[in-house]
Amino acid sequence: MSRRHDCRLCVLMSGAVLVSGLVAAAVFSGCSQVSEAGAGIAQAAGVITPSEAKSITRSAQAVEKTWQDLTPEQEYYIGRAVAAQVFQTYPPLDQPQANEYLNVLGQSLAIFSDRPETFGGYHFLLLNSDEINAFAAPGGLVLVTRGMVRCCRNEDELAAVLAHEISHVEKKHGLSAIKQGRLTNAFTIIASESAKQMGGEELASLTREFEGSVSDVVMTLTTSGYSRKQESNADTAAVKILRRAGYPPMAMVTMLERMDERLANAGGLGFAKTHPPAKDRADAVRAMIQGATPTPEPARQQRFAAAMQPITAGK
Repeated sequence: MSRRHDCRLCVLMSGAVLVSGLVAAAVFSGCSQVSEAGAGIAQAAGVITPSEAKSITRSAQAVEKTWQDLTPEQEYYIGRAVAAQVFQTYPPLDQPQANEYLNVLGQSLAIFSDRPETFGGYHFLLLNSDEINAFAAPGGLVLVTRGMVRCCRNEDELAAVLAHEISHVEKKHGLSAIKQGRLTNAFTIIASESAKQMGGEELASLTREFEGSVSDVVMTLTTSGYSRKQESNADTAAVKILRRAGYPPMAMVTMLERMDERLANAGGLGFAKTHPPAKDRADAVRAMIQGATPTPEPARQQRFAAAMQPITAGK
């Protein structure tokens, strides 16, 4: 059986079940143009109504779109939605001076990345949590916990943290998880279209499923974490950013080694549950750069101490 014939058969079958409120078969036809043609045939044969044919076509177009690359605008708005949910667990830290310093430092590093601009620009924010962690939401929103800052002894090491997160944005690693959640958009359209045939209970069930899929996306970013390969790629890109910006890459090694010590007592929380072992990453970066431990420049050390004193004082 040919793919085109198979797709049309799927649409004809889905047209029949749509009458009883089941539209899923049409969704997975795999080709919006074929689905549109099939829906036309089904309508002409009297199997489905014009309204149902339109629903099938829109649903197929929505699912086809989920496999396309996100535009910068879409990435930006999805990143904002992800960050909004992260804030429910990790509230922003109200420290204006520290946040201003974090943004100046982050912006200064971002311009040396291979992706110096995003649709909404890069933004950096401290989170009110002692957990050792950092997140890079799609589009350029980088979130760093108070606990992570306390792992950094100087500006060089904080720059290493930010460079790593910027690299995740640069390489769009977050989209590998977000794309799975884009089916939510397709099914939302399906729900609104098929609401004409569905009752309140079925629609409420679909709504719960959509909300759950959004939560799954956030869970991927905050709990499952990126793959080892993605983390390694981010470390490699971060070394490049640090070198371009004039920061010693060895600061990433010293920061990761200290983090490894602290995470050993954290019971697998925070960074430990979303990243490969810090020691393994430190060893890999050390082998990559083969450099000596640098001495932080006094000016950078003073900036870090002045801006982050309210946070680091809680060590």
